[in-house]
Amino acid sequence: MTGNRMAHPLLLSLANIDSDIRSKGSLRGFVLLALLPIASFIHKKSRVHTLLSDRLVHESLDFVLHPLKIAAAIGVMMSDPVGNLRYCFTPLVAYISDTPEQSLLSGTGPKASPVSTATHKEFGDPFPHPSRTATRTLDDIRRACSAADPNDFEEFLKVAKRYFLNGVHEPFYRNWLLSDPSIFLTPEMLHHFHRLFWDHDVPWCIFALGPDEIDYRFSLVQAPVGYRSFEEGISKLKQVTGRDHRAVQRYIVGVIAGAVPAKFLAAIRFLLDFRYLAQMRRFDDNSLAKLEAALRNFHDNKSAIITAGARRGSNGPINHWEIPKLELLQHVVSSIRNSGPIMQWTADITEHAHVTEIK
Repeated sequence: MTGNRMAHPLLLSLANIDSDIRSKGSLRGFVLLALLPIASFIHKKSRVHTLLSDRLVHESLDFVLHPLKIAAAIGVMMSDPVGNLRYCFTPLVAYISDTPEQSLLSGTGPKASPVSTATHKEFGDPFPHPSRTATRTLDDIRRACSAADPNDFEEFLKVAKRYFLNGVHEPFYRNWLLSDPSIFLTPEMLHHFHRLFWDHDVPWCIFALGPDEIDYRFSLVQAPVGYRSFEEGISKLKQVTGRDHRAVQRYIVGVIAGAVPAKFLAAIRFLLDFRYLAQMRRFDDNSLAKLEAALRNFHDNKSAIITAGARRGSNGPINHWEIPKLELLQHVVSSIRNSGPIMQWTADITEHAHVTEIK
């Protein structure tokens, strides 16, 4: 009635609906479950505003998703597409979100991985860290609550920071049977693959070659029919879509070849290999080995990017790899390996079990 109102949409789907159907809005593979409020707070400290906003999201999710929690614990009778009644369970197997929202949902702070025990100093490690399980996070929250009153916002934030928590003391998944952020927070292609490329790989290449040189090289690329061309280059592009991200990825190795050191080129190439391999529809031991090898080879060659002075920030060269999305790539392989046992578990519960996917 008053206008200027915003909300976060909460969408619900089933994991046993084919991804090609879910990805098309007109086929209604997702249904709008709720609109999560975006509130303004009057507290003097902005960090408290963030805390209250995070808690409001979790309280809203806790309220809206309560029926699914009951169904996950004791089951519920549902009809299948042909009208047969099935005894169904609804564990949460996937929550589709970007990196900041994943930290919000898991209850971790920005300097910690939402799915592993890695902290910001370890984001560039060439090996996966142990999973940050729901049990571990809930134990840390209990320790923080025993050290400070959750309603004393500023003091509780200080204590929560020691455990790399965001200050949410009652995460929505705490009483959802078998729901674990390290499992249901799955990699998301747009943000974790294509945005990682655009926010990091592309600036590395621009700094290595210079904006004029890379734009000139892109202008010379003869694009195949049906593929996008970049006649004016890429250094000045704004409001770039995921489709553009993919188009640039098709050309980037050929564009920078011969103008950067061999190890620099290899690092970019192996990251691209990883992204393409990670989007396969089915995996076996051989394809998983190739996926792991691509990420391992990137880490073996990534020092060339810093040596070339291509990793830069607003204050000059950066000599570390504290990139949250880079650490999340280590989680891709473990997610693929874990997906089989999860789906097998849902099949073993009953003849037909529904599993929940949220966006």
